[in-house]
Amino acid sequence: MSTPLTPETVMQALRDVKVPGTRVDVVSINLIGEIAVTGGQVTVTVVRTSEKEETIAQVRQDVAKVVSALPGVLAVEVPVDDRSAPKQAPRGPHGQSPDPFADRAKLPGVRKVIAVASAKGGVGKSSVAVNLALALADAGHKVGLLDADVYGPSVPTMLGVHEQPEVTQDRKIFPIHASGLQVISMGLLLPPDQPVIWRGPLVFSAIKQFLKDVQWRDLDFLVVDMPPGTGDAQLTLIQQVPLSGVVMVTTPQEVALADVRRGIRMFRETQVPVLGVVENMSYFECPSCSQRHDIFGQGGGGRVASQYGLPLLGEIPLDPAIRTGGDAGLPAARVKGSAAQAAFAKLAAKVAELAVDVAG
Repeated sequence: MSTPLTPETVMQALRDVKVPGTRVDVVSINLIGEIAVTGGQVTVTVVRTSEKEETIAQVRQDVAKVVSALPGVLAVEVPVDDRSAPKQAPRGPHGQSPDPFADRAKLPGVRKVIAVASAKGGVGKSSVAVNLALALADAGHKVGLLDADVYGPSVPTMLGVHEQPEVTQDRKIFPIHASGLQVISMGLLLPPDQPVIWRGPLVFSAIKQFLKDVQWRDLDFLVVDMPPGTGDAQLTLIQQVPLSGVVMVTTPQEVALADVRRGIRMFRETQVPVLGVVENMSYFECPSCSQRHDIFGQGGGGRVASQYGLPLLGEIPLDPAIRTGGDAGLPAARVKGSAAQAAFAKLAAKVAELAVDVAG
């Protein structure tokens, strides 16, 4: 007996249609709008959340092909609901903007959400996020790691994992388990070396799905590795979930500190608690002479922390174990006896002490 042709069965079939260049289906990130079925005539509306014509054209073609193959379908139309053009935001009764935090809700199964951020790239933020998560786990906490760097996901490489997460028919995603962590990353949903060429709305949808649809299980901490900058990804996180705190990562030199100041101000203006500053690549201790060398300057992290009345959470040394471990999927926090392991253990203890509980 064939399955009845209904909007629900059409929607289910469309889960086989992927966003071009990814393993993400078009239903999961809300590219499919209204579906109408009249006899054998099916109309599937594609929602344009990107201005790339070639992306929308490919999605329309793939949708038409999948729907045409369903039993009972005689004709298919795939119109586009164009939402890419800027629209005037609705106003309140007194002309005020709507609440940007209206959708914010605590994550089921998560007590504390910690964002690891840096307004500047290249300061080792992902290394800090991965090793902080591992150090928290080694201290006895149940920890998840969300790689929110959609454009440059590096968490899978650092943990040495490439397993694809399970996605259920009702769009729920189960994180993979790696090194004692529950992990999700865009890098686990993409073919190797495939770039993400998306505009802001798709980034918003992907991060929102990671936050709302991933089935985190009984976590004490969810560590979120943020991309550099103060844009879509940061605002999406702030607007979707209450944060227990932000860890700002910098290197000692002024070129990094200037951007970190901007990041601190952004989080403060959006009323997100900043737990403190981590100075990464703080110093190098020569293994042969035991002398400390301040390769990128000295005291920068402490100065910016003092400027904003924040604690200096840690000084992470330039340790070869961090680089080699990150490349090989063996993070430095698990290299017993290394200077990096000791530094990340201290950082984890301070973060656990300062983070506020957001569980309901």
